[in-house]
Amino acid sequence: MPVAIFGSVEAGIIYAIMALGVYLSFRILDFPDLTVDGSFVTGAAVSAVLIINGVNPFLATLASLVAGFIAGCMTGILHTKGKINALLSGILMMIALYSINLRIMGRSNIPLLQESTVITKLTEFWKGLGIDDTMNGLLGFTPKTWGIIFFMLILTIAIKLIMDRFLKTEVGLAIRATGDNQTMIRSFSANTDHLTILGLGISNALVAFAGGLIAQYNGFSDIGMGIGMIIIGLASVIIGEAVFGKKTIARTTLAVIGGAIIYRIVVTIALRVRFLETSDVKLITALIVIAALVLPKAIDRQKDKKRKSLRLKARASGDLVIGKGGK
Repeated sequence: MPVAIFGSVEAGIIYAIMALGVYLSFRILDFPDLTVDGSFVTGAAVSAVLIINGVNPFLATLASLVAGFIAGCMTGILHTKGKINALLSGILMMIALYSINLRIMGRSNIPLLQESTVITKLTEFWKGLGIDDTMNGLLGFTPKTWGIIFFMLILTIAIKLIMDRFLKTEVGLAIRATGDNQTMIRSFSANTDHLTILGLGISNALVAFAGGLIAQYNGFSDIGMGIGMIIIGLASVIIGEAVFGKKTIARTTLAVIGGAIIYRIVVTIALRVRFLETSDVKLITALIVIAALVLPKAIDRQKDKKRKSLRLKARASGDLVIGKGGK
């Protein structure tokens, strides 16, 4: 069980990069971007094809980021210049990307188990340091390596810090304002179309980057690996906000990372229940999202009721005191 939890934390940290991209479109731009289901696979497809053709895996992963940026920009152009509804433009791009991804890969599945990837290179480097034996002795269980979790945590935190910094720049503040109130930001002569396209481009770049890393982590790229990815991203954002709060941008992005890790741990534990099977993952995801949406509101309602009850009791006791004083 500890090894399974460790693996879910490891994967959760990589998926957190995708969740940060979903947070940018869903919360910052207020844009329901279903392109995510397609751009995640685009990142995986581009990195896999480049790796099997001998390209350095680090460059291949960066190429997936560029491909995702282009896909996101296309969704933004459909919405802003083509005047297509936000939801529909995302769906259209997602459908188009399915065929594009098949064209990129040339087949529905590309195995990477025999290839040199970012994951294998990081693992080899980490093993050369000889830290795994010390860590395993201290904690009492033996994962495959500590290297992946270490490097991916550094990478995810670095992306989080860059994103925090970007959202405080002039362009970042304009993107945030565009999501809050487009009419107001237009009155200041800002081009909201360009800001929306840029925001969606960055969002899908992060999603595709995560797709490229997940393909290398899992050892394959598959045309169906993006199905339901938007729900997983939303689940990470909603769980993170519910558990860790969202008072500031820095705190919320950290919460999104935490939410992605919690989501993976919950799914791993749920799949250990006897009557659940691997095919129930989507059902578990839906139940987790429903719980994350409903429970905080139910808790807030209970707190409000408790506060009202205490106020009524305090008022009643005050009236009683006044009444006694009046006698």
